[in-house]
Amino acid sequence: MTIRILVNGSQGKMGLEIVKAVQNDAAFSLVGQTGKNDNLFEAIKNSQAQIVVDFTTPAVAYENTLSIIKANAHPVIGTTGLSLEQVEKLKQLCAEKKLGGIIAPNFSIGAVLMMKFAKEAAKYFPNAEIIEFHHTAKKDSPSGTAIKTADMIAENRQMTAPQQATHEIIAGARGAVRHNIAIHAVRLPGFVASQEVIFGSLGETLRISHNPIHREAFMEGILLACKKVVSLDHLIYGLEDLL
Repeated sequence: MTIRILVNGSQGKMGLEIVKAVQNDAAFSLVGQTGKNDNLFEAIKNSQAQIVVDFTTPAVAYENTLSIIKANAHPVIGTTGLSLEQVEKLKQLCAEKKLGGIIAPNFSIGAVLMMKFAKEAAKYFPNAEIIEFHHTAKKDSPSGTAIKTADMIAENRQMTAPQQATHEIIAGARGAVRHNIAIHAVRLPGFVASQEVIFGSLGETLRISHNPIHREAFMEGILLACKKVVSLDHLIYGLEDLL
């Protein structure tokens, strides 16, 4: 029996790719497509969707996920901008219902490996900066991927990186700072969702980068998540827990 999927945000650039990917996979049945003018809860109930994939906007990501959980569907959330407090609340609600789901800052397997390699490098290179590149329509900055990467680096550092001593002539010149890791957000036409992590040490630098050239790069991870969440009884944060 195929898994019944509803795509929320189906007319966006990511949504259109997800719809095609779901339709081309024999494991799934596309039972609904919704957007900002639809009642998501009612659409889930009417379509009897088992999974809802949400790629919408940060402003509605939390409320959308609440609606999905309330309707007893498995959430697969790629919309970024959720706070850690909101993620924890959603985890708690899924645990109470024993409902599997995933929130992932990035569904590209290459991006997940980039973050994993950066975490490993942090054992030996405590000094790091992150540059993330996105298209001009991305509404939040820095990206969820950059924030999660900084968290993973900080978690695995064996030494404390020194505090940055700098005087910004123009405020923000050194970027945002998380765990004493500078994050620089670039927004330009031509990019999809690239990221580079730069580590520096005495006499050398190490660069780990991921450069998707099309949104198809995210489909394999999304489809993998859809196949896995139906057997989970809790909500996970990050695709790496499914690989």
